[in-house]
Amino acid sequence: MADAPGRYHLTLTRDGRPAMHGWWGSETVARGRLRGWIGDWGGPGARITLVDEGTGATLTTWPDEA
Repeated sequence: MADAPGRYHLTLTRDGRPAMHGWWGSETVARGRLRGWIGDWGGPGARITLVDEGTGATLTTWPDEA
């Protein structure tokens, strides 16, 4: 399946509450933004998740799930 506009959904939650969302058409760009969000917003109580909306698969979470 080719990349589609808004296919890759990045979500930031803080203490379990939604704080920010972003959608990108390229997985490469979305993963780059994930790294940026970790640097800018990653801290105590933060969780960042990248989902492929085309397949419904969670591609990665930060911090890593134990």
